[in-house]
Amino acid sequence: MDLDLSDEQDATRDLLRRLFAKEVDASVVRGAERLGHSPAVWSTLADAGIPGMGAPASVGGGGADLTVLVVAAYEAGRAMAPAPLVEHLVATRAIAAHAPSHPRLPALVAGSAIAAWAPAGSGLVPGAAVAEVVVGVDGASLVAVGNLPAGASGPNHASAPLARCTLAGPDRAVLGDAAAGAAAADEWRVLTAAALAGLSERALEVVVSYVKERHQFGVPIGSFQALQHGLADLPGQVDGAWLLAHEAAWALTTGARTVTGASPRAVAAMALLFAGEVARAVTAKCVQYHGGYGVAEEYDAQLLYRRARGWSLVAGDPGDELDRLAGLLLEDA
Repeated sequence: MDLDLSDEQDATRDLLRRLFAKEVDASVVRGAERLGHSPAVWSTLADAGIPGMGAPASVGGGGADLTVLVVAAYEAGRAMAPAPLVEHLVATRAIAAHAPSHPRLPALVAGSAIAAWAPAGSGLVPGAAVAEVVVGVDGASLVAVGNLPAGASGPNHASAPLARCTLAGPDRAVLGDAAAGAAAADEWRVLTAAALAGLSERALEVVVSYVKERHQFGVPIGSFQALQHGLADLPGQVDGAWLLAHEAAWALTTGARTVTGASPRAVAAMALLFAGEVARAVTAKCVQYHGGYGVAEEYDAQLLYRRARGWSLVAGDPGDELDRLAGLLLEDA
């Protein structure tokens, strides 16, 4: 695979980096807590065509494939954007692929309505607090159900718009079989991995900036060798998380196995697990090196720390994902 960004990926990165730099600073992130969603940020994304970018042009979308969406997810994670973009992209692509005549699809593509993806089926669903449609796997079927927005998220450390919902009910459409559901779930894994990688990059920027500015004994604390050793390995881990998410997106898009022989589904699981580990490690260092300020509400370290843990746990215990990955690798052997 080519690790360089394509022209389309590069344009997507530049667009979203400029947009988030202008519209989403730490005050916006704080202002969106506890619901975890900013209608103003979502409206800005909709005006830029981002919510529908992964849907095919035949239904009014941008026609971008997963290798482009992974760049969008990375930038959203890096900005801690208070909007359920990953969940919406996955759910909207699933509806567009399997039910292009779905009555809510035009609104989802336009961004005037929000869709959520249920990674663990019925239960606590990311994005469901503000979604009109929830997509997930129910039994052996991929389904879409109407959702009455709760208007408030369930309590969670990441301040994400989580809400409990069920995939049963009268307003329920079967989109596809279990294979279709598995494909959508793998897309969610990859985009979540990219968002966690972006979050990790932001945390690394924050902690490096802090140790350059914070002085003790008349010198920046970043000049202390012990702190330098603690940060030295982190850039490689952050880059590795992004590259693995990028590789997983490429593998799922092309259907090709990687140089290790792993299947696209296995690489998607690897990407999610590794990005979660990296995000937890980087944000822990960020909090630690801020000292007492790391847990103070007015500092960004705690915002990053909470999201690194919350985003990587919404599908359940990472240990279960490790077991699943082991099964996939045994199938590949």
